[in-house]
Amino acid sequence: MPEMKDLRNKTIIITGGNSGLGYECAKNIAKTNIDSFIVLACRNSDKTKAAVHSLINSTGNCHISALEIDLSSLESVREFVRTFIDSKFPPLYAVVCNAGRQIVNGTQFTENGFEMTFGVNHLGHFLLVNMLIDKIENNGRVIFVSSDTHDPMKKTGMPEPAYNKAEFLAYPERSKISLTGTVRYTTSKLCNIYCTYELAERIKSQTNKNITVNAFNPGMMPGTGLARDYNPLLKLMWKYILPVLIVFKKNVNTVSKSGRALASLITNSELDGVSGKYFDGTKEIHSSALSYNLENRNDLWRTSVELVQLKQSETILSLS
Repeated sequence: MPEMKDLRNKTIIITGGNSGLGYECAKNIAKTNIDSFIVLACRNSDKTKAAVHSLINSTGNCHISALEIDLSSLESVREFVRTFIDSKFPPLYAVVCNAGRQIVNGTQFTENGFEMTFGVNHLGHFLLVNMLIDKIENNGRVIFVSSDTHDPMKKTGMPEPAYNKAEFLAYPERSKISLTGTVRYTTSKLCNIYCTYELAERIKSQTNKNITVNAFNPGMMPGTGLARDYNPLLKLMWKYILPVLIVFKKNVNTVSKSGRALASLITNSELDGVSGKYFDGTKEIHSSALSYNLENRNDLWRTSVELVQLKQSETILSLS
């Protein structure tokens, strides 16, 4: 069993931590680090309060709290950061970018006019992490929850991603190519990896901090809320039929198993200094061939800075 880091009086932010993978990650960290401080950053305040109460009761860690954030709103992300800083939590050790959306019926947009899947899964987290980098302590960690659906070689049953320009992902009406909701999702998961690799490189070259940044694949986890936008039949299959595949298919996991793996990327002391990597569960592997495309990576970062209107006063990283 790997040696765990001492996270006493350290703060961990987990987006989407009120259910599913984020909840299980929080539970595993909380019960093995009884004096750690965990902030569930979520949109649904009532559901998050219930999750906080449940986690405190099940782990015995009384330092679990909630702060509201809507990743589809840039102002909400900025307000979250302001509130977090004003709340005077112990030193920020890690940010787990876990929350995600998958819109399969039609096209939905954020309040800032971005396509919803790209806006939540990438842009919201991009802004959040940039604004928090200066607050993360030396030797801290950032984890982006991606997916093996970004890799067409994995045979996940999902269509392969279609990255052209980040501008077209944000504003699909500007593109001549129409993407389905599932393609938008797999492409957003590819963007999570581009962001991981670029952020890791920028922190290394532009700061004196040893913050590590890695991407995580939880595998398929039937029964989670990811299918909330599916039609009734697909929802039924996702909740009751697909979980049976856990016994037979390699890339299908229980939420609790993936939650433990995600938590270990935060708590495992053997991962000190390991950055810019992609983990399938707890195993470091290569991501897809397309995920190493530097032109796409640079386009995504440059366009994201413009889309979220990131100011130099909001980040310690270069805007160019």
